[in-house]
Amino acid sequence: MKKIGFDNAKYLKMQSENIRKRINQFGGKLYLEFGGKIFDDCHASRVLPGFAVDAKLQLLLELKDQVEMIIVINSDDIENNKIRADLGITYDLDVLRLIDAYRSKGLYIGSIVLSRFNSQPLAIKFENQLKSFGIAVYHHYTIPGYPSDVDYVISDEGYGRNDYIKTKKELVVVTAPGPGSGKMATCLSQLYHDYKNGIKSGYAKFETFPIWNLPLKHPVNLAYEAATTDLNDVNMIDPFHLEAYGEAVVNYNRDIDIFPVLKSMFIKIYGSSPYSSPTDMGVNMAGYCILDNEVVSKAAEQEIIRRYFHALCQHKLGLCSNTIVSKNELLLKSAGVNISDRPVVEAAIKKFEEAHSSAIAIELYDGKIITGKSSEMLSATSAMLLNSLKYLSNIPDDLPIISENVLKPIIDLKMSHFGSKRPKLRADEILLALSITATTSPVAKRALDHLEELRFCEAHSSKILSVSDEKILKRLNVNLTCSPNLRDENKIFHE
Repeated sequence: MKKIGFDNAKYLKMQSENIRKRINQFGGKLYLEFGGKIFDDCHASRVLPGFAVDAKLQLLLELKDQVEMIIVINSDDIENNKIRADLGITYDLDVLRLIDAYRSKGLYIGSIVLSRFNSQPLAIKFENQLKSFGIAVYHHYTIPGYPSDVDYVISDEGYGRNDYIKTKKELVVVTAPGPGSGKMATCLSQLYHDYKNGIKSGYAKFETFPIWNLPLKHPVNLAYEAATTDLNDVNMIDPFHLEAYGEAVVNYNRDIDIFPVLKSMFIKIYGSSPYSSPTDMGVNMAGYCILDNEVVSKAAEQEIIRRYFHALCQHKLGLCSNTIVSKNELLLKSAGVNISDRPVVEAAIKKFEEAHSSAIAIELYDGKIITGKSSEMLSATSAMLLNSLKYLSNIPDDLPIISENVLKPIIDLKMSHFGSKRPKLRADEILLALSITATTSPVAKRALDHLEELRFCEAHSSKILSVSDEKILKRLNVNLTCSPNLRDENKIFHE
């Protein structure tokens, strides 16, 4: 069993109570910025074992009659085809996914905001697509001097230039497919427009990380920095909170930078500010719900190592700068960990050296490390999956669970009809073959029944995996890292 370090039930109760208090504090309309992911909060579930990936969704469902959703997406992210790393899809596709997901739960989607809009061609194309589905779209623009030039930001030329989003409900949840989308700016823009239109409204923030009442260098907070190195996020002691209360708590640079704007806006609207610090804005109770600090610390340390390997691979593929790699390396040192603290790395490299072919290792819940190597018929990932399922279901190593009579026709189909030059069966193909075999083979059925036990296991590949194999491991929620080696060093295009 996976060790649990976080009390999800307590978290839901405390978080719900605090959100309700904040709604009552303002009356009228509340813009609640939701940081992180509402669906599939994989980062939180990795660094806080026991945190449910849909915990934030459960909170919203308790309030769904009061809730209206606004999704914000940075137009530059659309133009640059930014990928949501944990799902392997672009941000614009994730917006469509989120709309369907929210609607399926009975949550009302009010509109989509294209932030930093500058008539980017792909952003316009996406806007037209949304409008064809009957979804309202609004434009928000880059504001010169944001956020330091407070007087300009809080003016008709600043926030006043943005489209005013028409909302219907008292609790407006502002979310996004990823960080850096412009959620807070959208909320503050709405406060300005509400003020101009004589509407009373307020703002609060629901951000899981960094956890304000954990130490600055706690592994959980360092893991958040590692996850946002591309955004230049830096955790720091909140100077406003320290001055107001004499208490050292953790926040991050973007919230601290924007706080003077928020405070000035409240003073302009109400004559005073309800918040003395950016930490005051938050309603995050996660720090109170940690059951076992050692468990969450170890989990967060693994996340820091994973982010380091991810940066190495992105750099190898030409998708990030050396600066990002250096930042992740510094975070490794700050956490006092290195790659040797991830046992599957050594196991995968050892298997690679022995087999002279691509290899991958996975650590199961009982500590057993299973490996797989690339062969004539199977990718290393496929071999590892079959070997792991055999071990979990107590099937002898030398007993095949899929007949060659099943595998060979699939390979023939790929080579003869689909024009594939790679006969090796990928992870998705081998799992389909296993599921078909399971309809007539009790042994294969027994193996397939243990697939769920691979969720949240740690794995490492000696080389960067194919897109298809990586995608399958992500769908299985396997925590994967790869050494920064290409499958074929003579090629620059890798499927």
